[in-house]
Amino acid sequence: MTALVEIRKLSKTYVRGKQKVEVLHGVDLDIAAGDFLALMGPSGSGKTTLLNLIGGLDTPSAGSITVGGQRIDQLGSGALARWRASHVGFVFQFYNLLPMLSAQKNVELPLLLTRLSAAQRRKNAAIALQLVGLQDRATHKPTELSGGQQQRVAIARAFVSDPALLVCDEPTGDLDRQSAEEVLTLLRRLNREHGKTIVMVTHDPKAAEHATHTLHLDKGELVETAAMAH
Repeated sequence: MTALVEIRKLSKTYVRGKQKVEVLHGVDLDIAAGDFLALMGPSGSGKTTLLNLIGGLDTPSAGSITVGGQRIDQLGSGALARWRASHVGFVFQFYNLLPMLSAQKNVELPLLLTRLSAAQRRKNAAIALQLVGLQDRATHKPTELSGGQQQRVAIARAFVSDPALLVCDEPTGDLDRQSAEEVLTLLRRLNREHGKTIVMVTHDPKAAEHATHTLHLDKGELVETAAMAH
């Protein structure tokens, strides 16, 4: 399979006061189109930093990131924002839904950046809500939904603009086990039936079981998972 994401010699260093903190160190990684990858590792291992770099939310200190043939590490901030809007869907631990807006309007948000008509935006949002099993909750505001339902709305928002890549940071971190299972089953369906490539950071081994395979980060470097096998 062709690699959708190609990462070469990727490093990320943050400056805190006079201290330089290297969070990622010379990471090489290929993620195939249609893959569902779980990234695991201890707190502070660089998982979220790597995820944010893949999704174009941050830029590397060194190395290259190519997504779908585009070198995103060479894009300026404006071009990177446009690239994110059309190529990546984001799912976070805390759902980041706008409390004043209905589920339908929250899902429509990414489409405001497109040239779609209002009617087409409504239609696409309705299809996305149907796919996550919440068509009957379209007019509900986030406070009228459970945590699991809010996360499913957030997932509908993430894929409504049909991105090739879904980037998920601890998507079940705030959910009870049953809601977590529903969300993970949904992500697996998007991966298998809709061909979405998914990169998911998780500290939950049960969540990682839903992925096609798992990679572990430790102190900013990828470590072989064979060594981690039980």
